[in-house]
Amino acid sequence: MKKKILEPITIEDIAKYRQPNGLMYNSDGSILAFSVMRADKEKNCYHNDVWTARNGSAKQMTFSLDAVPVMWDDDTTLVLKRNTQDSAAGTTELYKLSMEGGEAEPWITLPFIMTEFKKVKNRTYAAKGFINANDPDAYKDSDEVRKQKAEDLKKEADYTVVDEIPYWFNGAGFTNKKRSAVFLIQTGDSVKIKRLTNPLFDTESMTVGDKKIFYSGNVNKGHQSLYSKVYMYDTDLEKTEALYNKSDLSIGRLFVMGSQLYGFASDMKKYGLNQTSNIVRIARNNEIDIKYVPEVSLYSSVIGDTAEGGTASAVLKEHYLTLATVEAHNAIYSFDESFEKKVIWEDEGMMCSMTACEDKIAVVYQDWNHVSEVYEMDMDGSNFRRLTTLNDTALDGKYIAKPHRLDYTSEGYDLRGWVLLPQNFDLDQKYPAVLDVHGGPRCAYGETFFHEMQLWVSRGFVVFFTNIKGSDGRGDDFADIRDDYGGTDFRNLMDFTDAVLEKYPNIDRTKLCETGGSYGGFMTNWIIGHTDRFCCAASQRSISNWISFSFIADIGECFGPDQCGAESGFGDKNVEKLWNHSPLKYADNVKTPTLFIHSDEDYRCPLPEGMQMMQALACRNVETRLVIFHGENHELSRSGKPLHRMRRLQEITDWFENHTK
Repeated sequence: MKKKILEPITIEDIAKYRQPNGLMYNSDGSILAFSVMRADKEKNCYHNDVWTARNGSAKQMTFSLDAVPVMWDDDTTLVLKRNTQDSAAGTTELYKLSMEGGEAEPWITLPFIMTEFKKVKNRTYAAKGFINANDPDAYKDSDEVRKQKAEDLKKEADYTVVDEIPYWFNGAGFTNKKRSAVFLIQTGDSVKIKRLTNPLFDTESMTVGDKKIFYSGNVNKGHQSLYSKVYMYDTDLEKTEALYNKSDLSIGRLFVMGSQLYGFASDMKKYGLNQTSNIVRIARNNEIDIKYVPEVSLYSSVIGDTAEGGTASAVLKEHYLTLATVEAHNAIYSFDESFEKKVIWEDEGMMCSMTACEDKIAVVYQDWNHVSEVYEMDMDGSNFRRLTTLNDTALDGKYIAKPHRLDYTSEGYDLRGWVLLPQNFDLDQKYPAVLDVHGGPRCAYGETFFHEMQLWVSRGFVVFFTNIKGSDGRGDDFADIRDDYGGTDFRNLMDFTDAVLEKYPNIDRTKLCETGGSYGGFMTNWIIGHTDRFCCAASQRSISNWISFSFIADIGECFGPDQCGAESGFGDKNVEKLWNHSPLKYADNVKTPTLFIHSDEDYRCPLPEGMQMMQALACRNVETRLVIFHGENHELSRSGKPLHRMRRLQEITDWFENHTK
């Protein structure tokens, strides 16, 4: 019988997927709210719709509002955040949507860009939002004054002044003097707003409990600190108290369970910036009590290109739940007040958002043959059930390649990879192939849908990918590649390539392609300087020169030296360390035709990193091409504008096909 031919995944499909996020139950768990992001190719943007699920059935609640849920004000009233082109600059519009029916109604407009909003007690809220340290009380301005300041800013539009570091941040542009502040919001007959933090204070984490507001961060006087202090504001006493004011820990992800304040803290001494944080109890008088030392990361670092990250934890009365990354998949851990770990759920695939009520857990989950959907399970992890069918139509009748696991050994490590095979894979036919390297480096591939890989499979390529030394899911020792970039990790990739070719001898060894982004872009640049076994490569949002990266990137000052085993600064030994790990040093060896993909607002791996490597190849008459995406940042492949994501895939796919004909 002739095998049924399924339709191929196409480049255009990436604009058809809908992505759920922002899960939140009301207090009695009867209603689950979330947002769904959808692409608009005509306007080259995204829209957000509000959905709810009750009794296992999901329903769209807004159709033209373009809003996202912020919090439940009570069991039947959902607070939404909405901004349009008509919104006043520098403000945030909040709406209330009743579950009993009717349209969302305007509630309050906050005179700052709000990023978090939490209820402290009746009619009293805590908000986190941005201020300008040079004008920290601008939120008090009248409409007339605010309008005048906006006009004055237009006159300064041709100038940017920086006098601190970092002075820009990926996705946020220039951030000089921009601070994340904590506000107290009191509503009623009128709205009263009070800033609680110092004008120079930069807030990292904020939570509420027992009529109190807790927050961590530090004062930034022109040089951002790696360490955090913790404060408490008592809304009854109207008083701020320092709970932890030492400068020796990075403290974030604050949460209140029972009557205790907890958070995640790291001293960064053993494994540097990427060291896994411990769960700690935070009390008065600088008391820090370590409650749990994780063996793996307590968040999701399994990656894909069709699902965005969301909240990784949920706090109940006597339990704390969190996502965890284990090997190449996600799990849900539960902790009681003694912080004994219990594994609630664990399986292959990826979770990127989670919430819980007293008897249910909701997640955004995707496996190898589904794009992200909302699922629900009982509190013990049983009765796992799907609530949405957002992407069934987009995938209906499509061929989706199943990941074939391939275990191998390299440099003394037992490692895992996967191979995706084209439809009706024929052992008597020769195939081109693509090695795809993940970013991070502390991320992990898993058995989860990846659009770009499925696209290349649909075009006749075998695609293979793996988790090498430096990947997440196996603890800090395995993830630590400081001062070894381009060493063990590179050899792991080459050994994996050998293992794939041995397992699938009908792969054409003369038609091997390679690509990767971020750390994967660094590795692409490194690979082409150390082997010519690939017929072409596509380097995306890459690092080519750790010296320039360390003095340009938003995280460069700390991350570059930390990862290269150097100290901050320009000493001879530091420069030598940074240069030895720089792919640009080995550009004379490059023979591989290489495409470079970069965005001009990528401040994580800035555009000059791609420009340097591209120019080094061009000067040596190596075939190369640099494609610059204007107005995009480091997140181009995941959340860039729809047409830009499609053009990115078209460029890479054309490059591979032109070099494997």
